[in-house]
Amino acid sequence: MDMAAPHVEIDLAITGMTCAACVSRVEKVLARVPGVTAASVNLATERARVTADAPDAALLIRAVEKAGYGARVIDEAAPLPPPPDHGALIRLLIAAGLSAPLLIGMAIPALMLPGWAQFALATPVQFVLGWRFYVAGWHAARARSGNMDLLVALGTSAAWALSTWTWLASGHAHGLYYESSALLITFILFGKYLEGRARRQTGAAIRALMTLRPDTARIRRDGADIDLPIGQVRRDDLVVVRPGERIPVDGVVTEGLGGVDAAMLTGESQPVEAEAGTPVAAGSINIDGNLVIRTTAVGHETTLARIVRLVEGAQASKAPIQRLADRVSAVFVPVVLVVAVVTCAGWLLVGATVGTAVMHAVAVLVIACPCALGLATPTAIMVGTGVAARHGILIRDAAALERAHAVTIVAFDKTGTLTEGRPRLVDVSAFEGDRDTVLRLAAALQAGSEHSLARAMRDAAGDQVLPPCSGFQALPGRGVRGRLAGRLLALGNRRMIEEAGLSLPLALPAAPDRPGHTLSWLAEITPEPRVLARFAFGDTTKAGAAAAMARLRGLGLRTIMLTGDGAEAARPVAAALGIDTVRAEVLPADKAEAIARLRADGAVVAMVGDGINDAPALAAADIGMAMATGTDVAMETAGITLMRGDLAMVAQAIDIARRTTVKIRQGLFWAFAYNVLGIPLAALGYLSPVLAGAAMALSSVSVVANALLLKGWRP
Repeated sequence: MDMAAPHVEIDLAITGMTCAACVSRVEKVLARVPGVTAASVNLATERARVTADAPDAALLIRAVEKAGYGARVIDEAAPLPPPPDHGALIRLLIAAGLSAPLLIGMAIPALMLPGWAQFALATPVQFVLGWRFYVAGWHAARARSGNMDLLVALGTSAAWALSTWTWLASGHAHGLYYESSALLITFILFGKYLEGRARRQTGAAIRALMTLRPDTARIRRDGADIDLPIGQVRRDDLVVVRPGERIPVDGVVTEGLGGVDAAMLTGESQPVEAEAGTPVAAGSINIDGNLVIRTTAVGHETTLARIVRLVEGAQASKAPIQRLADRVSAVFVPVVLVVAVVTCAGWLLVGATVGTAVMHAVAVLVIACPCALGLATPTAIMVGTGVAARHGILIRDAAALERAHAVTIVAFDKTGTLTEGRPRLVDVSAFEGDRDTVLRLAAALQAGSEHSLARAMRDAAGDQVLPPCSGFQALPGRGVRGRLAGRLLALGNRRMIEEAGLSLPLALPAAPDRPGHTLSWLAEITPEPRVLARFAFGDTTKAGAAAAMARLRGLGLRTIMLTGDGAEAARPVAAALGIDTVRAEVLPADKAEAIARLRADGAVVAMVGDGINDAPALAAADIGMAMATGTDVAMETAGITLMRGDLAMVAQAIDIARRTTVKIRQGLFWAFAYNVLGIPLAALGYLSPVLAGAAMALSSVSVVANALLLKGWRP
């Protein structure tokens, strides 16, 4: 049977978009290309992400170009955005220079230029500097849709045409509206220039990440150090990094000792001491030591590349709240055109001159341009996800960010999340045989396991010779079993022992007096079922864990611990940290069910974990948060990845999600408010076309500037 072809994503850089209506139109033309299953376009990043069965880039580009926009495939090897458009500044300065005399004449009638001079100054602004509006507006009209360019072209053309007709008919300079058309275009060019500058600032975080990786690496081969382009470095190459240099690859230190600054990747303010065996990541700075690193990942496989892809994906995604703006923008321009016609007709009916009626209609066309509507959500998401990434919080997409702000309960795994995840054996109680014998049996049984308790058991056994184990079987959430010298043994928690039909000894030796220990039981299943020993493991809680729980309570959130450990180990830890609820002896599948029950009761749940067994719960939660100190499986399942094991980052992630969501809502509110208030004022004659143009430009700039305030966020 043929397998269905997997979906492939392709990113396109889109040029020529000016408003939310453009976004809607580009999405529609891309969605109609054969094989495309989804298309998402972002106005702030000027990018489109297309999901298709077998994407044909040339076909996608032709579809976009036919709609009147430009497109190119983004080169993953050189994804940096283009430099600032200096041509935009030149066009703006020329437009301002030609419009200034018209503005002076409007303000001081004695200095008003003759009609032919006004015509000579306004016409180049209208048809040369403003030609882009005609081109884009024509493409929109031909596709039976509308956008900002169409509204501007219609409005300014009406003002210019009326002025020219009046001048040619009367021959005098008064009663002309050339300054309105010229100043409108100048204000819009000015607004777009400021908007472009502000939007480039929103991408500062991703550009900073992209520049972290060096272009070359110093490779040690045959005893000699040679410099090679980063693309020629391979796994297991030895890379030499001198003090002050950036580490070009992911790898493990094999020689040397020194501090490594990974602040740009993890947000960790203090350097980490690197020595033989210490893993390091590309983009980190070697502060003060000569390090030799064995390469484990290069290029797109490095942690830095994964971070960049994650942040790019988040900034290219579309938040659910943006759907409202998309629905409005789809019908906005046609409605505005109708309102403008009604405005013109209404003023003519009440006895206004043709010039007055047309100018009020022009003001309606201009004030209604839906630029801010398309920028409100993506700019806030760009800044919010960017500043979060700079502090070690990686948000997968806009939907994850929007869900995180509404969280009411935070659930935690225990081992490796609330605790250090490095337990040690603190007590052995042998019910049959001596301590060394039961310890050797337990360590042999755990020889094939990578569980943290298994490592602690093997460490405690030391150099003892372990008998071979056959038929090893891991029982998730319970323990392990296997055969040693013909005996079927099991090692695990109380649940596993009880499921085996065994009873715990009635008289147990006292457990260690320190609360919160994890207990494991060694039992013989065949030939003679009986419990052989009890092992107690101690694990320290993470530094700052109690303060992190207090911070979550300060945000109005409840906390819950979901752990496979017994209640005797879990409850003391929860009490010490101030966690509200404990659910112990919970299997990995049961964690997901517990979260599903919480969600069914109306809670919005965030799950925090770090291991493979946390993946089902991370997926079941409204938002999963994975510690990057854990497994790749957990990170791939989570909506948010925390690049350090610091529990304070959980509250920080929720805080930046809340602040970003507030900026999104503020941006949408002001975008709608400009139009809701501006259109009636323009229709009633309280806004001139020039003021309408200034207000329209201000709306876009103010929405972007408001989003940029997020850049000042600090954990």
